[in-house]
Amino acid sequence: MSKASAYFQVENMTDKKDVETIKKELDTLHGVISVSTNTHTGRVAVDYDTTGVEQSRIEDKLQRLGYKIQAEKNENHVM
Repeated sequence: MSKASAYFQVENMTDKKDVETIKKELDTLHGVISVSTNTHTGRVAVDYDTTGVEQSRIEDKLQRLGYKIQAEKNENHVM
């Protein structure tokens, strides 16, 4: 298993409903390990298994949910 973390700065995540929607929907992607959000900073952090999902699919899912991504960052973890 190869793990990575993706960090997204989203523009319109403002309340608990947004947080619940993002976590619920990203958790449906095969390979997503954990999802963390911060409504104050607009940041979404996703830990995932790169053999199960690619960062582009996570980004696409956020955009299809209606969240505008301002910035993103990816970190691969060596195990």
